[in-house]
Amino acid sequence: MLARVWSASILGIEAVQVGVEVDVAGGLPTVVVVGLPDTAIQESRERVKAALKNSGYAFPMRKVVINLTPADLRKEGPSFDLPIGIGILAASEQIDPQLLSDHLFLGEVSLDGNLRGVAGVLPIAASALKMGMKGLIVPLENAQEAAVVQGLNVYGLSNLREVADFLSHPQNYAPVQSNIRFGEDVAPSEFQLDLKDVKGQQHARRALEIAASGGHNLVFVGPPGSGKTLLARRLPSILPPMSFKEALETTQVYSVAGLLKGRGLVSDRPFRSPHHSASGPALVGGGSFPKPGEISLASNGILFMDELTEFKRDVLEFLRQPLEDGFVSISRTRQSVTFPARFTLIASTNPCACGYYGDSIQQCTCTSKQREQYWAKLSGPLMDRIDLQVIVSRLKPEEITSFSEGENSASVRSRVQKARSIQQQRYKNEQNINCNAQMQSRHIRTWCKLDTACKNLIEAAIRKLGLSARASDRILKVSRTIADLEASELLTPAHVAEAIQYRTLDRLT
Repeated sequence: MLARVWSASILGIEAVQVGVEVDVAGGLPTVVVVGLPDTAIQESRERVKAALKNSGYAFPMRKVVINLTPADLRKEGPSFDLPIGIGILAASEQIDPQLLSDHLFLGEVSLDGNLRGVAGVLPIAASALKMGMKGLIVPLENAQEAAVVQGLNVYGLSNLREVADFLSHPQNYAPVQSNIRFGEDVAPSEFQLDLKDVKGQQHARRALEIAASGGHNLVFVGPPGSGKTLLARRLPSILPPMSFKEALETTQVYSVAGLLKGRGLVSDRPFRSPHHSASGPALVGGGSFPKPGEISLASNGILFMDELTEFKRDVLEFLRQPLEDGFVSISRTRQSVTFPARFTLIASTNPCACGYYGDSIQQCTCTSKQREQYWAKLSGPLMDRIDLQVIVSRLKPEEITSFSEGENSASVRSRVQKARSIQQQRYKNEQNINCNAQMQSRHIRTWCKLDTACKNLIEAAIRKLGLSARASDRILKVSRTIADLEASELLTPAHVAEAIQYRTLDRLT
């Protein structure tokens, strides 16, 4: 007898419908899996056989052929265990196949028949709704993740016997209800790090506020112990909450990467901090079956690169296209996938190899050639894409010994949220633009109009610093954010002058 069970496979952060066809016919007892399965799916033959027997079902002692359609799409992972097991039970007439045509099945089975959670459930749930499926059967561990998708009945079950009983008596089971309040901004968890812990560094704190308000890329340059990392790690505490759309996209990426760990929806903006030994594929994603890298896991959040100049130059060059486009495309022989990469880059680095170039107390021991080689790791095109370049100086002795607290994160976050609200209203009719940093040339012409004084300032900066057209556009974007923080509709020379001040490295190199 032939049975067909519906499942799905992940392609990037999207899902493709997969049919699991099971044919039980006469012949020697064998199990054959076809349709470009990977090793995990080939091994599912033994897992499913043991799980069915330990759950009290008979495994057919005949020839079993399992076909995964479409046959030209490579399939991977243990998520096909459950549909294969249900297909065998239906083909051997041990369960009622009536509900198989409008339900989608997903899950790994243990040898005792229990269901274990799998990765990529959220995008599959979203695709199941588009496919017209009435319900989705997943392991209990994945139920809240799948229930984020509205309009789809999600059933979280614990073992094979429960799945078989559901197919016979669906009225005895209620769909899982999500604990998410839909349509609102997602409330972040309580922050442990606060800006009030930062002593002094008013210039750097101001740059951090501008970066949070406009989504601008930022690099801190200063000697060891000046507070660069301390400042960067407190940026999430002043960011506005994610919209539901942003949270859903971020959750999809984490679902595909297998990092949700039972959460229904990612509520905090991501903060990813890869080590400087990270490879290019680790940063942008890759593999035979492409998986998201650090820049995609940081999408809608922060990618923090501590000790920026310690990264290999060829690895840093991988960042250029995603910083400009907001996505990364990974091509392989059999497939090409696209992952979101709309992140804010925050970096920190020393001013030279010894770390003390320009320091007011300790003398630098590097030669001019050594400093030149040190900065050569950062290409001009990459630095063009960093809007705010800030020198962080050594703290004064009286600042180090002071017990007074700086302005806390809550106060700064309220100003950031007001500036972001202005931007959201401005770009409400634009697609894929949420903040000033994402403006394209046509938006700059519309929203960053300059008077004569502002034009003269920009032109003088271009001549003196040798700025490219991209760098000058970045200055205008930062100027627009500074104006938004003051609730000003027009750009003034003061806004432009402050934005130019943040091109520190253009003056140093």
